[in-house]
Amino acid sequence: MQDFKTDTSPLWSLSGIRFNYGKTEVLQDINLKLFPGRCYGILGPNGSGKTTLLDILAGVLKPVAGTVTFQGKPLNQWPKKQLARVLGLVPQDFMVRFGFTVREAVEMGLHPHMSRFATPSEADLALINKALQETGISAMADRPITQLSGGEKQRVALARTLAQNPNVLLLDEATSNLDIHHSLEILRLIRQRYEKNDIHVVAVMHDLNLASFFCDELIFIKHGKIVYQGTTDTILTPDVIADVYEVESEVVYNHFTNCRQVSFRLPMKEKQC
Repeated sequence: MQDFKTDTSPLWSLSGIRFNYGKTEVLQDINLKLFPGRCYGILGPNGSGKTTLLDILAGVLKPVAGTVTFQGKPLNQWPKKQLARVLGLVPQDFMVRFGFTVREAVEMGLHPHMSRFATPSEADLALINKALQETGISAMADRPITQLSGGEKQRVALARTLAQNPNVLLLDEATSNLDIHHSLEILRLIRQRYEKNDIHVVAVMHDLNLASFFCDELIFIKHGKIVYQGTTDTILTPDVIADVYEVESEVVYNHFTNCRQVSFRLPMKEKQC
């Protein structure tokens, strides 16, 4: 496998991207290059356009202006099935309204690689079993997904995408419904795959401390614009956090977690005379 960490060509190039929901402008003048060999985190306040940007990277949404290229080719020229073979999206809310079992839901990740009406091969079944095991849901493989908790469904969503075996993994708040143990476990799993050159990663995240633990580079969005971008060690500062989130913070290197960690508080009110 090619060592993507030495590749200098961008995975994505976005130029002049704008996106509206009706008359509401959500993204404006987004210019961005995302390169292989880096695990990106997209952060910002609620409603800032993080998920919209991720959906544009995934080809789920089309911008009203601007251009998007993926691996040097206009994203809108990629056949859907071919794109699904290389790019996997783990949504924030994994909705399944029918009583598929967990194993059946995970098997759906194989569809981009299979011809119509084909049955899974032994290699396919091995991918499914590996994804179930890695995400810690093997014991619930035969349970209807409609009977699972939100956190369990989120692990099914990740297992389905891992079974898809994509080169690029897009995460939209993938740990939002998970407890801290499973959040760290899932992020460690993804990070291990990334470090083996198996996948590229772009993740929308809310938790700055988890982002610091997980990401090499952070992109901060506010009011639909990219306001800061840089390596985690250089960009995660009190001044940036104050500007983006309007809170006071202290950022220190934590030797226990081996990364920068943030403490917050609301701005202190000036004393009344």
